[in-house]
Amino acid sequence: MSSNDLITNVGKNSNDTATLIWSVADDLVGAYKPHEYGLVILPMTVIKRFHDCLLPTHQAVLDTYKRVEKLAVKDGFLRKAAGNYKFYNTSPFTFQTLIADPDNIVENFKAYLSGFSDNVQDILARMEFDAQVKHMEEAGLLYQVISDFCTDKGDFSPEKISAVDMGYVFENLVRRFSESYNEEAGAHFTSRDIIYLMSDLLVAGDESAFKGDGISKTVYDMTMGTSQMLTCMEERLKQMDADADVTAFGQEFNPFTFGIAKADMLIRGGDPNNMQFGDTLSDDKFSGYKFDYVISNPPFGIPWKREEKEVTAEFKKGEAGRFAPGLPAKGDGQLLFMLNGLAKLKDDGQMAIIQNGSSLFNGDAGSGPSEIRRYLIENDWLDAIVQLPNNAFYNTGIATYIWLVMKNRPEEHLGKVQLIDASKCCSARRKNIGSKNVDITKACRDLIVKAYGAYVDKNYEGVDENGSSIVVKSKVMDAVDFGYNKIVVETPQTDENGNIIMKKNKPVADTSKRDTENVPLAEDIDAYFEREVIPYNPQAWIDKSKIKVGYEIPFTRTFYEYQQIEPSEKIAARIEEYEKSLMAKLHDLFGGE
Repeated sequence: MSSNDLITNVGKNSNDTATLIWSVADDLVGAYKPHEYGLVILPMTVIKRFHDCLLPTHQAVLDTYKRVEKLAVKDGFLRKAAGNYKFYNTSPFTFQTLIADPDNIVENFKAYLSGFSDNVQDILARMEFDAQVKHMEEAGLLYQVISDFCTDKGDFSPEKISAVDMGYVFENLVRRFSESYNEEAGAHFTSRDIIYLMSDLLVAGDESAFKGDGISKTVYDMTMGTSQMLTCMEERLKQMDADADVTAFGQEFNPFTFGIAKADMLIRGGDPNNMQFGDTLSDDKFSGYKFDYVISNPPFGIPWKREEKEVTAEFKKGEAGRFAPGLPAKGDGQLLFMLNGLAKLKDDGQMAIIQNGSSLFNGDAGSGPSEIRRYLIENDWLDAIVQLPNNAFYNTGIATYIWLVMKNRPEEHLGKVQLIDASKCCSARRKNIGSKNVDITKACRDLIVKAYGAYVDKNYEGVDENGSSIVVKSKVMDAVDFGYNKIVVETPQTDENGNIIMKKNKPVADTSKRDTENVPLAEDIDAYFEREVIPYNPQAWIDKSKIKVGYEIPFTRTFYEYQQIEPSEKIAARIEEYEKSLMAKLHDLFGGE
């Protein structure tokens, strides 16, 4: 199946399947409040996915278990019997045999859950599913809920639903659960088309990607959610190279999405220990690790007050910590994730990370955000920033950007930063998924990657799969042009006679007239001052002890195109014509009176 088919189908398939699953909520009315439905539906979906994966080898596992039951070490035998899955279930029950005995549903279901291997037990414990089984038992709901998952439409076998598509089903369910909690802020589920673009941009900038025997990469997502970025990136790399060796690592602090991510890793045959639970900012589970690729969509506008103690302690470690350059305002921690990702890159590693517009310009000279931008730019690690189309995400329509950061940039890129405006490079969806009404199809993705690969000033035009025009604009900037010296301009106090007040042979500054100027970093401060300030304030001086260096990235201004204003005579003529038309209608309405 082509990448476009995958992009197009996933929305419909995941939404239809998730809608069927969510209909189980009809049976929960009364016993559960709407915001509690996910406490049942999410773990039950995970359990049914495990069940359907294991069903073809169920009898083989039971036969093997009889032979090895008394052995001290039996995991390896049981995993092999389970079709080389890294999990298994030794219970004799299946969902069909469970509903065949309604009188004993509670005891039998508990026995079924107890039959899972320890790694699955850990997932269910994280989700605190025992409490929900008890709640359903007390409400008399357990039999009906299990029955709901036994229909033909509840078949979650890998032959029916791929790992990536099942991941999107989970994300769709998590999104519905979050919305029932009114938890929209920061819950940015990343669709397949955007992850494919991020993957292609990472590979396009990686000269070593296809050298030797092909792709062999480690990939890390610090805010992995249900691990869809990792799964989709692996899928995309294997489309490029069928023999690609991709090892995924991720961390997540939501127990439900973490459980889903770990379940997904188990089902796909990866190492579940690569999925770690905890808050990345305050409890880094990958300290000392370095990765080839970092790919992430951290939450924007989410405070980091909860992690303040640990983050501040990490900052005080200086270069030995992850946050040495500076700390952003406590209301938004997205730049902390930028620094964490940077700390996790190998010397030739690359990162694609999504940020909103505030990371481009928030914070004055000397502030945490400005110092973080300065750190990236002055170390020559920021390679490019790509503006995505609005409404590319499921639940936010705001402007978003992919920052491409690499530790070992091509020599011809050094001292430069490429800005790519891809806001008009998308295809309209036939049907919205939440706020998402556009896709970055293959034609769009190829045009963006082409612009990035060329790394020159140029506008690129093309057509999408529907024949609609698409445009990408590229500007390559000197990195120094993003920097400025913020100078403090002082004006002397004067007495009633207009004489300058002196103290210790120096003029006394009039703080009410204090002003600041941002002087481009590439320009001489004194020359700027003589040209721009002295002609208007001959007595002014610069307090050079207060000079601060700042960095901001004026993305919108860089691509601004002046639109000629219509001549006033034309505007006046149009207004006059409108007034005549209005008077004529009034005349007709009131019969000429």
